[in-house]
Amino acid sequence: MDQGRKETFITRVVSVCFAIVVLAIFKPFGLEAWQWLAYGHLLIIGLLGVCTCLLTEFILKYVAKKPRSLDRGVSYIIRRNLWFQLINTPLVSLMICLYRHFFLSDLVESNRLSWSNYFETLLILAFCSFMIGLYWRFKYRNRYLAAELEETRQLNEQLQQLQQDVENRAQMVQNDEQEPATSIEAAELSDTIELSGNTSESVVLPVSNLLYVESVGNYVKVCWVHEGKVRTDMLRATSKQVEENLRPYPIIVRCHRAFLVNLHQVEKILSQSGTMQLVIKQCGDHLPVSRSNMTQVKEAIKGIR
Repeated sequence: MDQGRKETFITRVVSVCFAIVVLAIFKPFGLEAWQWLAYGHLLIIGLLGVCTCLLTEFILKYVAKKPRSLDRGVSYIIRRNLWFQLINTPLVSLMICLYRHFFLSDLVESNRLSWSNYFETLLILAFCSFMIGLYWRFKYRNRYLAAELEETRQLNEQLQQLQQDVENRAQMVQNDEQEPATSIEAAELSDTIELSGNTSESVVLPVSNLLYVESVGNYVKVCWVHEGKVRTDMLRATSKQVEENLRPYPIIVRCHRAFLVNLHQVEKILSQSGTMQLVIKQCGDHLPVSRSNMTQVKEAIKGIR
């Protein structure tokens, strides 16, 4: 068993033990009627819990396609743990309800399988799951922070390399040098593009000078560099319309529901507590990166060459 699987297994066993201790203290499901035999039942319930955790890991890895991986970043780990709890808690509740029905209903008639029993069990385990989640989040907080800092450092290095590659290729284009086609060259930043909206107004600018596009109500704010100064123009359009116009340029990506950003104009990436911001070179504006767009931004930085 490799280190990652061993750590996951130990984490699940400790979590189940925590839940069993809570059940042993409060003795729900009429466990007090079984006296000392209740601890034997709790042991079996614990084994059921561990097996269900392993089943949930299988579902996440092979069905939901969410393997356990520290390489995908802190936000991925947090989301995966949340999905684990959302899947595992109802499954464990079902297993316990079935055990109550078949093995704990002799002395306690109310343990018969029913919706009320299921929701009672689900409520108890949801509380345990919440407390367990807080414990592990606190325990691994320093590790998450270290991983987050390392991920941000690597992204900044890749961003700088990406920008250097773009600048080198732009220089080669200016010198009329030839080079095999790449994804960047298929969307040359030296191109001039016209952004228009629902009216006759439009903005004509070199793609390389575009900083970002922000959605503001029924308008979009186009922030770009003109003659060395930052300029903003308002167009009556949606960010979706502008995004379609900029689709041929893979270095321009959506980082947030309200923002499109030119990665070539990002000075650095800031990351804190699972959130990410992009600092724009020319104006120092901080653009948020939403969780739903975080993967897209990271893949753009890592994948564009």
